[in-house]
Amino acid sequence: MKNHKAEEKKTKDKAQEPPCEAEAQAVDLAGTELEKQKKQSDDYYNQLLRLQADFENYRKRQDKEKPEWLKLGKADILLRLLPLYDMLLSAHAHINTAKENGGGDETLKGLEMIFKEFSKVFDAEGLRAMEPVGKPYDPMASEILGIVDGTDENDGLVVEELQKGFYYGEKILRPARVKIAKKKAQEPPQAEEAPAAEEVKE
Repeated sequence: MKNHKAEEKKTKDKAQEPPCEAEAQAVDLAGTELEKQKKQSDDYYNQLLRLQADFENYRKRQDKEKPEWLKLGKADILLRLLPLYDMLLSAHAHINTAKENGGGDETLKGLEMIFKEFSKVFDAEGLRAMEPVGKPYDPMASEILGIVDGTDENDGLVVEELQKGFYYGEKILRPARVKIAKKKAQEPPQAEEAPAAEEVKE
């Protein structure tokens, strides 16, 4: 009986003993590993949040830019139509001259109908013609193809439009080609030659 009690006391004392050094290291190692995994898990989660935010920004940017890309596509098509419009304008001018001389009446009516249709399409797509004649030359919207002698009244103004320019929305689709008036610079008056001093006779 004594031996049994002694054995129990021994086991109890052993249980109350502090864990050995190896066990303590194992616990520390497990704690460190757990902390490391938690940190890695937090990093992955933060990366995921950043990726989600980046994707959301990308989607918003695409939605915002999409109408611009569509407008650029339309602008390209409209730009290709303009040479046809130029040829019709030229034909219109010739036929108008012929009408004034007594002919070309029906053809002129047909061309005017075509112009009305062009105008409808242009208006619907936000295309508008520039009207530079009589206004100061704008280097951003016009290209000079000729200069004519000007006066004080029209110096620097556009006097003729050789090819129509167009705005697409607020942007320049095609600059106008124009002639401008330029006043000739006045030549400075020539100084009169001073009369030669008379030679003094000795």
